[in-house]
Amino acid sequence: MKQTNKMVIYQVFPRWFGNMKSSLVKNGSKVENGIGKFSDFTPVALSKIKELGTTHVWYTGVIEHATNTDYTAYQIRRDHAAVVKGNAGSPYAIKDYYDIDPDLADNVPDRMKEFESLVRRTHEAGMKVIIDFVPNHVARQYYSDAKMAYVEDLGQKDNTSKAFDPNNNFYYIPGQTLRLQFGAQQEDFEYSEFPAKVTGNDCFSTCPGQNDWYETVKLNYGVDYMNGRTPHFDPVPNTWTKMLDILLYWADKGVDGFRCDTAKHVDKASWNQLKQACVSALREWRSNNKGKAGADWKEDFWMTGEHWDHGVGYDTYYSEGGFDSMINFAVTGGGALASGSVASTYQGYADKINTREGYFR
Repeated sequence: MKQTNKMVIYQVFPRWFGNMKSSLVKNGSKVENGIGKFSDFTPVALSKIKELGTTHVWYTGVIEHATNTDYTAYQIRRDHAAVVKGNAGSPYAIKDYYDIDPDLADNVPDRMKEFESLVRRTHEAGMKVIIDFVPNHVARQYYSDAKMAYVEDLGQKDNTSKAFDPNNNFYYIPGQTLRLQFGAQQEDFEYSEFPAKVTGNDCFSTCPGQNDWYETVKLNYGVDYMNGRTPHFDPVPNTWTKMLDILLYWADKGVDGFRCDTAKHVDKASWNQLKQACVSALREWRSNNKGKAGADWKEDFWMTGEHWDHGVGYDTYYSEGGFDSMINFAVTGGGALASGSVASTYQGYADKINTREGYFR
């Protein structure tokens, strides 16, 4: 494909990409169902992706998330089965923002080095690296065993007697215990959480349902949801300070951009601050790594947002939030890409995009 100045993003789920298993066993083990690895993205494989016209590879699900696989032999805490969806777990139930999913490594102790090698190979193939940033929620048993010693963990100093405090990292339901009453898979002992934390999809109940994001807990960025969503942004909430450190951590590894999950749950001014900090961090990485693939690129750190029902139009996510693009959910609805609708669908996009000079997303 002829290269243009257009961005072409190739999204890939690494645990599936290199998996050669043709038949799957329901609730099967990794041996039965197989699993892809970072090493499956060989220079040859990446060159073929590049031939498609790809400019960016979006690696989905690389940060460590809750799982039923026991990695305690590698000093990784085990997760309770009651708060893990499926054996592999959800890649959006982040368990440690400073670590890599051990499933994707050939050698678990070297998982971060293997990811860094993947970044290098992708850059050498002439493509930029995007990973997911999930800011709204984390796994119920979030615990970072890979963070630097000086980093304070999420919730470590929360005042759990308060439902809301601007400096708490989580929201709480004081004095009440979490109850999972829909038959969540248990182990030899029941999962215990006291006081109950608010569930990730804004479920302010001690009894989240099976269709809630019950395996996650919501992060607190200084918005008091129970009192009219009152913002408390001055001084900067503690969670936001911690998230900035996490984003800079990944930018410092040469990551070129983030796909930001559930962007609507974080205020736009804070998104903009994060974006500018990441721009500076990536520039610094390039300055400190002269001679490496990607170090001479001039394009700034790139950020796209996920907000359900967002369409093509230019809005405050761009002007106030600093986003470079927003995922177009409108394309999935109403048979928009049915054979008879393609021309009119894309003409509509062009009309919207061309109403603003310089707007090309």
